[in-house]
Amino acid sequence: MAHATGRIGTDRYKTDIATGHHALVADEGPEFGGKDQGPAPYDLLISALAACTVITLRMYADRKEWPVTAVHADIHFRRDDAKVESIDRVLRIEGAVDGDQKKRMADIAERTPVTLTLKRSLEIRTRLDRKSTRLNSSH
Repeated sequence: MAHATGRIGTDRYKTDIATGHHALVADEGPEFGGKDQGPAPYDLLISALAACTVITLRMYADRKEWPVTAVHADIHFRRDDAKVESIDRVLRIEGAVDGDQKKRMADIAERTPVTLTLKRSLEIRTRLDRKSTRLNSSH
């Protein structure tokens, strides 16, 4: 389904990401020792949610033939002092649609693919690449 690779060298914390035929750069801000050369990891996470939200709502409006001219999703990731994490999403739907249509679109936003993935527990399996586990025998 989806695939991405990340590579970091010695350039503190700039990370090159490849996904499909797209190249992205991620980094940390200066407050964390980076140079802010790209979005930070949590910015990328909520960017995926924002993109999935507006794409899904655009598809829904098109299918219903509703006169939606634009959909905006303003997403904020938060972690409080108790390390409780949450995401706040505010939708703005433009066009000649009524309140009931906008409420229906907000309901659909709760069931976008990325929303559902983030809301349920997700197993992440980590293993070393075979090349990483071989001993260096070039000495």
